[in-house]
Amino acid sequence: MEQSKEMFEALVVTKPNRSARQGRTLTLPLSVAVHAVVFSAVVVIPVLTSEGLPDPTGSAVRAFFAEPVAPPPPPPPPAKAPAARVEPTPPVTPPTAFTSPVETPDQVVPETAAGLGLDSGPEGVEGGVPGGVVGGIVGGLPDAPPPPQPVRVGGVIKVPKKLRHVDPVYPRIAAVARVQGIVVLECLLSPEGRVAEVKVLQGIPLLDEAAVQAVKQWVFTPTLFNGVPVPAIMTVNVRFAL
Repeated sequence: MEQSKEMFEALVVTKPNRSARQGRTLTLPLSVAVHAVVFSAVVVIPVLTSEGLPDPTGSAVRAFFAEPVAPPPPPPPPAKAPAARVEPTPPVTPPTAFTSPVETPDQVVPETAAGLGLDSGPEGVEGGVPGGVVGGIVGGLPDAPPPPQPVRVGGVIKVPKKLRHVDPVYPRIAAVARVQGIVVLECLLSPEGRVAEVKVLQGIPLLDEAAVQAVKQWVFTPTLFNGVPVPAIMTVNVRFAL
């Protein structure tokens, strides 16, 4: 109890200083006044003392604009091409025609075959032969065209119709030996339809000759190619049977 009493007795209550309170009261208005003066110096004074904008039509502003560049002059027109020179066409002279004389001449002169090659020598044209015909062809008549090549019967080439048939004669030795069968032959027909050549393709020794002799006597209708008779090749079978 004594200690707490001493503690409360030692506590000294002091009143605030009046001069210090007055100093704090004046600080706020003074700070506001100083800020107002600084704001006026920075913002208001430059606005009041600024000069007017320069006239856009003045020389000071016009100096910043560049003058437009003049376009280049147009190119010269192209030179005209020289006119083509037209060569004059020589007149066409018509061939000389034979005309009858207006008056009958006193003496008739035989004409020479000038330009026809008949006055080159006694035989007519140069290179002719003695006794040749006047006005003939130099070197004689052209060679005859080669004969057409034979065509094989079949396809677009129709098989010719047999007009004459001859049976083969059976050889006696083959009949005694009881030989029989089929002989295959290849025939070359002429444009007229006759058998010109015969060749054995598949035969029997004892029967081949009899088959060939019989086929050579056969006659067919002409073989046509594009409407023209031509030689033809065809295959025939000759059967031998007892």
